[in-house]
Amino acid sequence: MSVLLLLCLLKKLLLNYFILERHQEIELTLMIQDERIKFLNDYPVNNAGVYVVYWMQASQRTHYNHALEYAVLTANEQEKPLIVFFGLTDKFPEANLRHYTFMIEGLQDVKSKLSHRGIKLIVRITDPAEGIISISKNASIVVTDRGYLRIQKHWRKKASELIHCPLIQVESDVIVPVQTASPKEEYSAGTFRPKMHRHVEEYLVPVKKNIPVNNSLEVDLDSIDILNIRSISENLNISSGIKPSEYYSGGENQAEKHLDLFLGSKINKYNDYRNDPNSNTLSNLSPYLHFGQISPLYIAIRIAGVQADNESKASFIDELIVRRELSINFTFYNKEYDTFESLPDWAKKSLNVHKSDPREYLYKFEQFENGETHDPYWNAAQKEMMITGKMHGYMRMYWGKKILEWSSTPEEAFRTALILNNKYEIDGRDPNSFAGVAWCFGKHDRPWAERPVFGKIRYMNANGLKRKFDADHYVRRINELT
Repeated sequence: MSVLLLLCLLKKLLLNYFILERHQEIELTLMIQDERIKFLNDYPVNNAGVYVVYWMQASQRTHYNHALEYAVLTANEQEKPLIVFFGLTDKFPEANLRHYTFMIEGLQDVKSKLSHRGIKLIVRITDPAEGIISISKNASIVVTDRGYLRIQKHWRKKASELIHCPLIQVESDVIVPVQTASPKEEYSAGTFRPKMHRHVEEYLVPVKKNIPVNNSLEVDLDSIDILNIRSISENLNISSGIKPSEYYSGGENQAEKHLDLFLGSKINKYNDYRNDPNSNTLSNLSPYLHFGQISPLYIAIRIAGVQADNESKASFIDELIVRRELSINFTFYNKEYDTFESLPDWAKKSLNVHKSDPREYLYKFEQFENGETHDPYWNAAQKEMMITGKMHGYMRMYWGKKILEWSSTPEEAFRTALILNNKYEIDGRDPNSFAGVAWCFGKHDRPWAERPVFGKIRYMNANGLKRKFDADHYVRRINELT
């Protein structure tokens, strides 16, 4: 999608937004497209059910949440109260205290905002599928959101087989539904971008907020106290060695603040300085997108409405829509998305040809984790991630490339990069992370000039950093972090 096409798209989006704002009588069907909706089983409505349930798992927010609004509309049609259920499990792969703290902070926002709409939030420490199966026994209909990872698919499949009322999935964490965007795994952004361009305008439509007819706050269902994060964490069998970030707090309110800051003072610099970690130009929204605490659709609509540099707007939209949803395409269609085998054949073949090449430096996992390499720029990037819970995107590319260069085998390097990324990054363990690590090894890229160790994989070095920005200043700034 060229910059010119993106700018035309943004203009149309802005026009659509104003039309919908002025004509609130437009039916909800224009805002929740049929392609977002999928019936996961064939059970009829349970007329004996006393409530409708929204099983919130991936889309952990109340604003611009297609699944929530569909559930409200469904409950109103049934003339029943709506309750929202969240299953808090300690079995999510690689999640630790840092991730759980951020997520529970977000659920605190959800509970408060739902309460203002007369909707009760039920949170239980349980396998999410087992929890919704139990709650659904008294439900007429269950609505859920969509996840793209292996474990998220498993939860929904398990629930669909054991829930004895309709289980309806409503996709809300992408702009274009994943199977509408493409019926297969895409090779690169170059092959994916034209497909997105054909569909994206149809789905860039604001989400109407529906008001529940029946209050559910007095529904008698047990829930844990999500205000006490320490108590919850003590009841979860999770690693507590990685402390919560002091730089990023979870929740819709925090996500909105980051978006406001980006639109107010950063966006005009985005196109020119997004690869400069010293410029403080990024939106910092990736942790919030990871937990579904902010809608990508809402971000796109806000971007369309702001007066700012057009190339920066188009550049950001391309990252948000094309690059992000290409990552989701990857994890949805590639069953081996978290392994070396997920790489394209040309990349695996090239890396294996150079597998025995001598390495100037070799580091063990513990040396990588502790930032004990010879390279001050790499060490600073690792330290930034460990301390803050987030690494600048450009440095993350360099970081992954150097792990490849300094590991005994490409397979070992892939495992090291993925483990460290998922352990320390708040936005780790999601499609962007899996695709981002795989990109360092050739995924969604093309063959480049052949060289030792890397083969035909794109190469990066410290001199490249210095041409982009003041790399030594970056090191000094990171070393000053507490």
